[in-house]
Amino acid sequence: MDPLPNPVPLAARLRNTLVRYHGIADGEWRVAKKTKDATVWRKPSEEFSGYLYKAQGVVEDVSNRIVDHIRPGPYRLDWDSLMTSMDIMETFEENCCVMRYTTAGQLWNIVAPREFVDFSYTTSYEDGLLTCGISLDYGEVRANFVRGFNHPCGWFCVPLKDCPNHSLLTGYIQTELRGMLPQSAVDTAMSSTLANFYADLKKALKT
Repeated sequence: MDPLPNPVPLAARLRNTLVRYHGIADGEWRVAKKTKDATVWRKPSEEFSGYLYKAQGVVEDVSNRIVDHIRPGPYRLDWDSLMTSMDIMETFEENCCVMRYTTAGQLWNIVAPREFVDFSYTTSYEDGLLTCGISLDYGEVRANFVRGFNHPCGWFCVPLKDCPNHSLLTGYIQTELRGMLPQSAVDTAMSSTLANFYADLKKALKT
């Protein structure tokens, strides 16, 4: 188990990585799934042997409220059906923490429940917000869970210029689920999970 990293350089590095992903040309992405709520693309990850996913959709709400529902905090467990528990392990400052969370089994339990320990950082971006994270090798792995690993991930949430009470939400996700899993099952699960994320988030914001 590694000691906790210094949050300041880690947060800066993480933000820079996400901004770089946000600048990847459209031609490098391939559509993986399209629904009325979101479009999901993917490209080979530079971090591991799987894919970097990009998801994008317009959400009817202001950026601050949307990001409050996504980042670590009381809202996320209420609406995210995939997340089964979440604990804040360390808080560095208001916008920076280490959290441990668990996810439900997927694809008829082909993908067993997973546990993640992530460093999370929320900061301003243009007229909106960026909330991002990366997994750490920290804390004991609990029984009955496989420890997954999130390579740099994040969500950009920026108000639409001509309609400021709507926001463009763009996510970059590259999750290494680990364990003995066929890659095709992982890829199917990721595309569907990201599309469902938007549908569930929109429902939660309306309540």
